[in-house]
Amino acid sequence: MGPIRHVLFDADGVLQDLPGGWYAAMEPYLGDSTREFLHRTWKDELPMLAGHGDYLPLLAATLAEYGVETPVEVVYQDVWHRIVPVEESFAIVEALRKKGYGVHLGTNQEKYRGGHMRTTLGYDDLFDVSCYSYDLGVAKPDPGFFVAAARRIGAEPSSTLFIDDSLPNVEAARSVGFVAERWDLSQGHGTLRALLLERGIEVLPPSG
Repeated sequence: MGPIRHVLFDADGVLQDLPGGWYAAMEPYLGDSTREFLHRTWKDELPMLAGHGDYLPLLAATLAEYGVETPVEVVYQDVWHRIVPVEESFAIVEALRKKGYGVHLGTNQEKYRGGHMRTTLGYDDLFDVSCYSYDLGVAKPDPGFFVAAARRIGAEPSSTLFIDDSLPNVEAARSVGFVAERWDLSQGHGTLRALLLERGIEVLPPSG
């Protein structure tokens, strides 16, 4: 196996957080039905993660079915756009870039949330290559996502380290030749730096 030249990061749970979690964000609208609603709409969303269909009309219909009168655009912005980029994660992204590594984003998103990340949050300017599932036409953990990502990055999978908070995604990446590790924000960035160091990539903690 050759040296790592690229690092591909998942977004949710790795680079960005949703304060309080999805359930807390939806509870003002759904109350006791929050969990049931979210699990249903996440299932409905699956084809849209692969770029098939339009999520907002489907979400609007489900909200109406549950008696929510707030416009879907308001709910979507309040909940789905409640994204907080994690400063220390992005400090590692920047440190990797300064060391000459290709730094890329590999995330499951439907087009509206993905578009918000790309433009409003400015992610297109922060990564060398962006691999959004809706744009690739295939979602993790389908190995096809990683085949498409490697093609878009323009590198052999074995030269790319993939970091994700989902073990099935990590295993799918490994199945097509990526070096891959499971890590999430709850483990702390010291653990992430240690994982990188195991692969020969030294990223020092912030000073001060």
